[in-house]
Amino acid sequence: MQSHALEMAHVAATARTGQGRFNLYAGIHKALRAFMADTLLAVGRADPTDATDVNQAATRVGELMDLCASHVAHENDFAHPALEARCPGICEPVAQDHEAHLRHIAHLRDAAQSLLKTETSEREPALQALYLGLALFVADNFQHMHTEETVHNSALWAAYSDAELIGIHDALLATVPPAEMMLVMRWMLPQLNAPERLGVMQGMRAGAPAPVFEGMLTGTQGLLNPRDWAKLARGLGLPPVPGLVAV
Repeated sequence: MQSHALEMAHVAATARTGQGRFNLYAGIHKALRAFMADTLLAVGRADPTDATDVNQAATRVGELMDLCASHVAHENDFAHPALEARCPGICEPVAQDHEAHLRHIAHLRDAAQSLLKTETSEREPALQALYLGLALFVADNFQHMHTEETVHNSALWAAYSDAELIGIHDALLATVPPAEMMLVMRWMLPQLNAPERLGVMQGMRAGAPAPVFEGMLTGTQGLLNPRDWAKLARGLGLPPVPGLVAV
């Protein structure tokens, strides 16, 4: 109990330290947590006697594993070199996590593919095994992301200015393929709080071609509840929707 109290105190201190600072991890980690949790629930409720349910569960796991593998690569290529350049040695524990995650990703990807070829009579245990393996993966990643958002963020804020952090972030984004970016936005935008969401969309409006921004705006409206959409529309200076009031 005492260790949890100390950990919560550390989290609160980190949050205060980072107040107003650029957070390299916040948005993508909210997206990953949502995608992981939703996929775990989808696999857990999949009907092993229904081929469509089984196919959808396996496909969802495959999509999640692809995004997780790409996320590991992005952090290895951008966040870790920045950290090691000014805080040598800080990345070693998390780098070991990344290696373990890639092995776990390969195992879950294989399990999902094998599920598609499993005889009907064997689907139930195979689906349960996939569910349990995915649950462990999600649990491990939640703990991993916590370390990055506390230990690594504290180091980044101490060693880099916000302008430098934004430069690292923008360089990373420039390497993300459009399909991956759309998938991330689908899981990220509904999970951000209103000020975070507005900041993302303002940045996109300033930096992306108008048709890309308009397409993302249309897609975002379909992902948000009416109150969140009204807040975003007001922040972007869009005409209000008749009869819709943001409280």
